[in-house]
Amino acid sequence: MFVRIIVIAAVVVFGWAAFVRPLAAHGPQQHYVVKPYDTLWTIATSHYAGDTRDAVYRIGAANHLGSAPITPGQTLVLP
Repeated sequence: MFVRIIVIAAVVVFGWAAFVRPLAAHGPQQHYVVKPYDTLWTIATSHYAGDTRDAVYRIGAANHLGSAPITPGQTLVLP
């Protein structure tokens, strides 16, 4: 019985250690206030290097945008 409890505890600790990441794993969150005529594409190209399509997707996912348009004055989290 005691061995079973030790094994279960070890599995739980290993699982926690394998999947939990610190909140600031990628540095501090950046916020961006949308200006008139901004698009996700222009925001992504000005803040990220590499594939702009991936950056647009990440911004949309981080802000739960789906197909919703962005509006001037809206604050976006830049992952």
